Amino acid sequence: MKRTKLYMDTAVSIQIVTGKSTSEEAVTQKMNQAFEAFQKVEQACSRFSPDSELMSACQQVGVPVTVSPFLFEPLKFALEIAKWTDGVFDPTVGKIMEYHGFNRHYLTGQSIESPSAATVTYRDIVLNEQDRTLCLRKPLVIDLGAVAKGFAIDLAAHELKEFEGFVVNAGGDLFAGGVNDGGEAWEIGIQHPERKEEMVSTVLLSNEAICTSGGYERKSVASADVHHLIDPKTKRSPKEWVSSSVIAPFAMMADAFSTASFLLGAAEGQRLMEQAGLQGILITSDLQLVRVGGI
Repeated sequence: MKRTKLYMDTAVSIQIVTGKSTSEEAVTQKMNQAFEAFQKVEQACSRFSPDSELMSACQQVGVPVTVSPFLFEPLKFALEIAKWTDGVFDPTVGKIMEYHGFNRHYLTGQSIESPSAATVTYRDIVLNEQDRTLCLRKPLVIDLGAVAKGFAIDLAAHELKEFEGFVVNAGGDLFAGGVNDGGEAWEIGIQHPERKEEMVSTVLLSNEAICTSGGYERKSVASADVHHLIDPKTKRSPKEWVSSSVIAPFAMMADAFSTASFLLGAAEGQRLMEQAGLQGILITSDLQLVRVGGI
């Protein structure tokens, strides 16, 4: 069974491999619960909806705000990656994203303009794990675009773990569980950066995630040579990679590390993946494939 719905400006497809004894009703129920995970994460983490939990919290500066796990967990993970990369990966990049035109809601078309201090970093976000609160030291805009989709994929995958095989695919970022219809690992293609219908490589996955960050995906309408992957220190898009695909045990990790390795550039991006013990395929600006982790 396979179905597709729209969340987070992405076509989300869920495919389930079922045994003969599994009822269609049970499969449908679990599939709906998996889709609900995307809805909950989008409502919590959207930077484009003024009434999302994230943007409501961003309006309260200097005050600890209790937040749901659907916001707290991805933000906590994003801050860990920010520390690891010394702020090259930084969830406070939201205002820079707005400046470059990434501020329009994909359903309503409405744009959002948010207050922010001139200079902000991830250190201006304080999380209290005991009380599950978020406190901002300065006015800023949090962007969780590099973790929220992966987090939603992982929650959806958790709902489907009882099935012998499934794939949760959100625009090419996916978790492949178990085995396919033929009882084998899932064969997943990695898209060519310039020719959308062509694959540059394939990987075999079972109970693993793969996420790809590509400079070809979303271009700025406001700024030439800028796409949605922006280095918060230079406020520009790095050019050494055109695509970074990372395989990890769960999708939020693959999502964050594909973005971080892209932003860090050639040598450091590769080193980050190796330090984390991850596999991946990086594509250079002249379309050469760099394989990491023995893949």
